[in-house]
Amino acid sequence: MREVLELDCVVIGGGVVGLAVARELAIAGREVVLLEAEPMTGSVTSSRNSEVIHAGLYYPTGSLKAELCVAGKRRLYEYCRERHIPHKRCGKLIVASSEPEVAYLEKLLKQADANGVEDCSLIDGMDLSRLEPQITGFAALVSPSTGIIDSHRLMEAYIGDIEARGGAIVLNSPVLGGELLPGIVRLRVGGRDPVEVEARLVVNAAGLNAWAVSESILGLERTTVPERHYAKGCYFSLAGTAPAGRLIYPVPEPGGLGVHLTLDMAGQARFGPDVEWVETIDYDVDPRRADRFYAAIRRYWPALAEGALQPAYSGMRPKVMGPEAGGGGDFIIQGPDATGHPAYVALYGIESPGLTASMAIAERVRRLI
Repeated sequence: MREVLELDCVVIGGGVVGLAVARELAIAGREVVLLEAEPMTGSVTSSRNSEVIHAGLYYPTGSLKAELCVAGKRRLYEYCRERHIPHKRCGKLIVASSEPEVAYLEKLLKQADANGVEDCSLIDGMDLSRLEPQITGFAALVSPSTGIIDSHRLMEAYIGDIEARGGAIVLNSPVLGGELLPGIVRLRVGGRDPVEVEARLVVNAAGLNAWAVSESILGLERTTVPERHYAKGCYFSLAGTAPAGRLIYPVPEPGGLGVHLTLDMAGQARFGPDVEWVETIDYDVDPRRADRFYAAIRRYWPALAEGALQPAYSGMRPKVMGPEAGGGGDFIIQGPDATGHPAYVALYGIESPGLTASMAIAERVRRLI
């Protein structure tokens, strides 16, 4: 018979959220083993995003996204300062490109205040031009606490904290299935050296694969697993100097925040993501999608030159609501009461602002257990 390893705590998924959860549990004194299916941590959704520290403006008041984004943002800035993680509080402008869109900004300002984001303000088109001379619009919402971060350095810091407290990260270890047993969860783990483990706590933080992991576990009520949808977003890089020193966002579209200008830590500009609802995961970037990007970007940066955009990369957003429902949906964080088993916790739909909220999500998980 194959040997069964007995463990205290297993976290499935080595993206930024899984790492944050493993870190939080390790700090709390749990013996943590993190299983990552890929050859390296953070190589899927966590490395295919805008690397933005979000302020918490957009999300419905009282939602987990609003609460955990605002709380996570504060903790993340503090952690970055303590650990010398490259980041910049560069600020963001949400631009109304037409007069009717100004009403949306006024509504968003009230939403931000209700969410506890109290540093936002509205400016008119003249003030916008003074702040960012190449950006045009009827008005803009200023978000000073939005920033950017080196997400890979952040994950390295999380890994350092996990290992410093005796935790282990095991790569190339996909979870193939499992079973809920009295008081424990048994998992079948693949890879070069397949093994079975029994853990007193399992946290499913597998991101895009969270649904597949739960569906493979015998004894879990299928009614606890929410809908699954994938929204693909492509990014294009800019050849040349960035037209602004702040992040520039349009008014949001269903399923995303619109094709926006973001900056990396070196000041290089990139645009995206757009929204394409797909059934399967693939990361190809169709150069023909650039046509839509030019049109969207020129609404707030008319001087964008033809041929200045180059295909960069794409990412997949795990969503619990599809396009017919508006493409929104909240984070779903199920503790033992919700999963129906004392040793199983599951996270679904952890898309943006998951990076910003990662430390607050981890704290929420710890409290649930």
